[in-house]
Amino acid sequence: MTAEVDLYGVFVSPLLLYAVAALVLTAVLRRGLSAVGFYRTVWHRALFDLALLVIVLGGIVFTADFLGTM
Repeated sequence: MTAEVDLYGVFVSPLLLYAVAALVLTAVLRRGLSAVGFYRTVWHRALFDLALLVIVLGGIVFTADFLGTM
């Protein structure tokens, strides 16, 4: 993860792009978990959402490193 992404002359860390992708994916997962009633079994919803975001971000970074992108 040493390369930077050039967005119209602005160099952006790939981690920022991964974090945005993880945020979008986490929002979709949160909506799905809420629809099936999963949050009734969760003790602290905000803490669970933060942990879910970190896990999804870790998965995205691991997958990107495994595939060799960016």
